[in-house]
Amino acid sequence: MANTQNLCAQLASQLLQRQFTLATAESCTGGMIAAACTDLAGSSLWFERGYVTYSNAAKTEMLGVDAQLIATQGAVSEGVARSMVRGAAERARTQVAVAVTGVAGPSGGSAAKPVGTVWFAWNVAGSITSEVMHFDGDRAAVRSATVLHALQRLVTLLKG
Repeated sequence: MANTQNLCAQLASQLLQRQFTLATAESCTGGMIAAACTDLAGSSLWFERGYVTYSNAAKTEMLGVDAQLIATQGAVSEGVARSMVRGAAERARTQVAVAVTGVAGPSGGSAAKPVGTVWFAWNVAGSITSEVMHFDGDRAAVRSATVLHALQRLVTLLKG
């Protein structure tokens, strides 16, 4: 937990220096990234909002993800993660956003997308970066690793 708190403090500093605000779009983590960010006192200065888009309908309704994209690529895919982060930044009118969609388990995995598969997308000032990770462990471990990776990468991207 200390790593998450440290990352959120670094993130806050970077966002405040650039006068940026953050939105989150979360599926498999169900709001854990937003919770980690808002655990930090003063986060209202840089945290705009979080979208918990657990269902496919929520991804479409709240973030504008094309239902056909979900149908053809699956909810856990690069295209959907990138569409989620684009929708979060646009709808929240933030300069920075992060989106995650994955299979936390213990069920729901497949040969192509085993449990622990998580697609990430980050939007920093209109530049979108995406990446897939495969985490080991149970549901709690996958979700915690997802939060940590999302924040670590965001801090790195903001340095660049």
